[in-house]
This record gives sequence, C-alpha cells and structure tokens, in this order.
Amino acid sequence: MSTLVDYSQAAAAANAELEGATAQEIFRWAADEFGTGLVVTSSLADTVMIHLAEQALPGIDVVFLDTGYHFVETIGTRDAVHAVHNVNLITVTAEQTVAEQDATWGKDLFARMPDQCCALRKVAPLNRALDPYSAWATGVRRADSPARAKTPVVSWDARRRLVKIAPIARWSDADVADYIEANSLMVNPLLDEGYASIGCAPCTRPADANDPRAGRWAGLAKTECGIHL
Repeated sequence: MSTLVDYSQAAAAANAELEGATAQEIFRWAADEFGTGLVVTSSLADTVMIHLAEQALPGIDVVFLDTGYHFVETIGTRDAVHAVHNVNLITVTAEQTVAEQDATWGKDLFARMPDQCCALRKVAPLNRALDPYSAWATGVRRADSPARAKTPVVSWDARRRLVKIAPIARWSDADVADYIEANSLMVNPLLDEGYASIGCAPCTRPADANDPRAGRWAGLAKTECGIHL
C-alpha cells in the first residue's frame, strides 16, 4: 500500500472482515498486523482496553494524556495501572504547563475557549505521541453518544496517517460492566460517584448514565475534545 486511497481501502476491507469479531479477536489481528507499531490510548476511566491489549501484546505501549487538569482519582488510576498491568504506560503532556498556558492565553482558557484548550492540551500532544506508530487502538464505543454511533471497528485516520482501531466499538454499557466484573478490573473511583464520563476536572460533572457525555463540558453544547473528529 502506498497511497491514502490504498490505506483507506485496506482499512475498509479489514473493517468489513472484523465487524462481527470479538474484541479479543480484533486486538489479536491488530497485534499480528502491526506488532510494536500498535499503541493504545486510554483516558483511564476504566482498564478494559488495557486488559484486552496486554493479553494480545504483553508490554504494549499505552498513551495517557496528562492535561494538567485531571482529577486526582484519574492520576491515581494511572499509577495503579503502571504498577499492576503488563503495559508500557507513557504519560504525555502538553508543550506548556497550565501556568505557562495561562500566561500566554489568559487564566482558565477552558472556560472561555474550550476548543482551543482541548486543542493545546489534548489534540496536539496526542498527535505528537502517535507519530512513531502505524496504528492506534481506542476505547471509543457506538453507545457513547449519537456522534459516535457509526464508529467503525477499523478505519484509516487520514489526518494522522494511521490505522485506527476500535475493538470495543460494538460493546454496550452492560458489556463493559460485565467484562469489568468478570475480570475483576480496577476502575476510576469517580465512576462510583456519578461520573459517567471522565475528563478534566474543571469541565466534568456527574451525569445521567443514560447520557454519559452530558457531564463533559457541562453547560456547553460541546461533547467532543477533537481527538476523534
């Protein structure tokens, strides 16, 4: 494959082949296809993707975006994953600290220009972190929100020139809960406090589990940080 069309067509073919596959089968395919060129991204709301990934490729790279605004519970979950799971956890930060960003853009950019804040603290750092890889696996699911309802299992991310894999795209909330219970997986403690979706502390509030994205950027129409757009 040498052109964007070739990559896009190959990803579409893989998506058609794997649409009915289990998450474990999708991860095994990805590990066989890309080896150490595969990376997982995780927000550490739970450890489902990490558990699936380490079975397919022990020691796999896992990228966590530390925005500088995370809940202490999220950082604690990250540290626990590092201690317990057979993955290479890579913490990625923005080019500027929060204080440096405040000096450049003004205090609390997230409240005034949330898209710009996400672009600086999430999208740009992730783009840099993904650059060495050939494929990335994400925990995005169709049940997350209407905007994600058509998430393919495998797709070509033309912006980053990577194959994008969503092994649990077809999973329901119940599927996630069942997998966590069956494998005694750790989860972010905030899930037990009414947070259905966990992002940065200033922008995240508890939300109705029937609308998990409603607690992100509470009070705004914004429901995506830009990573998956």
